[in-house]
Amino acid sequence: MTQGAGRGSDVWHGAGVTGSGLVSWGATGSGAMGLGARGLGATGLGATGLGATGLGATGDAEPRPDGYTPTQRDLPVIGAAPATPTPTLVDTPSPAADGEQGPLYVVGDVHGYLDELRTALLNQGLIDTGDHWIAGNARLWFLGDFTDRGPDGIGVIDLVMQLSAEAAAAGGYCKALMGNHELLLIGAKRFGDTPVGSGAGTASFQAAWLLNGGQRSDMERLQEHHVQWMSRLDAMALADDHLLVHSDTTAYLEYGDTITDVNDAVTEALTHHDADETWDLFRKFTKRFAFRDDAGATAARELLDTYGGRRVVHGHSPIPYLLGEVGSEDGEDDAPQVHGPHVYADSLAVAMDGGVTMAGKLLVSRLPLPA
Repeated sequence: MTQGAGRGSDVWHGAGVTGSGLVSWGATGSGAMGLGARGLGATGLGATGLGATGLGATGDAEPRPDGYTPTQRDLPVIGAAPATPTPTLVDTPSPAADGEQGPLYVVGDVHGYLDELRTALLNQGLIDTGDHWIAGNARLWFLGDFTDRGPDGIGVIDLVMQLSAEAAAAGGYCKALMGNHELLLIGAKRFGDTPVGSGAGTASFQAAWLLNGGQRSDMERLQEHHVQWMSRLDAMALADDHLLVHSDTTAYLEYGDTITDVNDAVTEALTHHDADETWDLFRKFTKRFAFRDDAGATAARELLDTYGGRRVVHGHSPIPYLLGEVGSEDGEDDAPQVHGPHVYADSLAVAMDGGVTMAGKLLVSRLPLPA
């Protein structure tokens, strides 16, 4: 796979990722894993302070915030807006199934790599060579982060929306969760350069979006009905004892004790069209690595005990980062070897971001995973 424009790590420039998965502002400290970047990350993470990038307020004297790393809910779309938007399962409930439900598949972070997505779906027998749904009553979940870094995020969204309608007509479904990059794109579209309180000075969604791989071609094609569709995507779901989320964080617990409560709270917040409230959502759902270290199994169990399921399935944190295989800022790492999902945290968590933005792999997997 050749590297496309905008490959890079899903973090703030000027931030280093600590062992807890939070971003620390300023230089990366000892023991912290700087998220390596290719292409867009040429300026590096860690050494570049927020003041240098234009996100921070004043520079070295700024107090460091609690920290965060980018994550959250689902998609945006390409081309001219139709007179009547194509219905999707966000708009239309799944038809009642008369028989057995079809197999369950999940897709990790796509980040604008449309060709890789087509190939992966074709290889799983979910679409044909014309990009049409051929999987009957199969069920397909996207875990969020459709745009930014790769060349055609709006094309990815168009395809997912199309497949949502086609799968529903065939008795299956294609659904999606909201990722942090969807929140970022919504914020950049709605609020642009409006200042928001970042905790380390003044920032804006526009600046954050560009620093995190925002593609101007996506913004040029993004229309209001795309934003409305993204803003109604769920934050989490339960499917066959799998708790599906975008981020490997426990921040979901701050929004409710049930899946419905969490989804309603996030959707309600986005209806307020408030820059600071949207920024707070973005900040919380960019946290990562909650299930990676010694307390990871405990964190995963807390989510499962609260919302149900036997395993947490997430995107957001690329598998090479979770494994510590990629971490330099110079973009000289060899392409990471990702062969499939990463099961960890005493088998309570499954990571699905194969690192397509760093020449890794775009993962589409059937659940449950083979023993």
